[in-house]
Amino acid sequence: MDDLERELRELSTWLETPEPPDVTARVRARLAAEPPRAPARPRWWRWRYAVAAALAALLVAVLPPGRAALADAVAGLLRFAGITISTSSAPVPPTGTPSPLPAQRPAELDEAQRAVRFPIRVPAKLGPPERVLVADPDGTGGHRVATLLYRDGELRLDAFDGRLNPVFFKEAGAVGAEWTQVGGQQAIWVGGPHPVSYVDRAGTVRQESARLAAATLIWEEAGVTYRLEGRLTMAEAVEIAASLR
Repeated sequence: MDDLERELRELSTWLETPEPPDVTARVRARLAAEPPRAPARPRWWRWRYAVAAALAALLVAVLPPGRAALADAVAGLLRFAGITISTSSAPVPPTGTPSPLPAQRPAELDEAQRAVRFPIRVPAKLGPPERVLVADPDGTGGHRVATLLYRDGELRLDAFDGRLNPVFFKEAGAVGAEWTQVGGQQAIWVGGPHPVSYVDRAGTVRQESARLAAATLIWEEAGVTYRLEGRLTMAEAVEIAASLR
């Protein structure tokens, strides 16, 4: 029995489900009096649906990020470390030129570190970034996202505080998303081109920021979420991710 099954069994002991009423006589009388039709759901049935919905919400709230993502997969959504991934339908590729992230600007690496409230780590496999961007400052000047660019911008590493509300929204569709690991911790790999949009501080998906992202590896470490995007295989991306220093 794995941990998830054990947690579900423990939660089930909290629930008291009443026995269904005996409706045999009423059903037989109705069948004799009128043509057959689909019977209405008894109230206790609707009550069980409400309990199931409440239990699903509880699981999403109390389980660790990876487990919560698995629980949300029933609805076609994966929520993992500040990134929401839709896998339920074929996405519509974005058109036009995407807008940059809010108040995005270039910065030197040491300046970028002072501009954000989380440590910026550099992958040893790639070395110092060619360019650094910071974006979306709050009222005190603390920026929400730091981006390291490599290979003329074709390879990028975004970093942000994974304990915040969702920061990026991805539409994986047929490309799908699969679980992997970085340093023994859960990670998600989206193995092909897919639309990605920025989610602002109010929780609104900014459609004007939508662009077609390359294959992406998403992982979290010490409260910081990383998304490594570029023309990479999953093995290459995991190797780069594991070299953060």
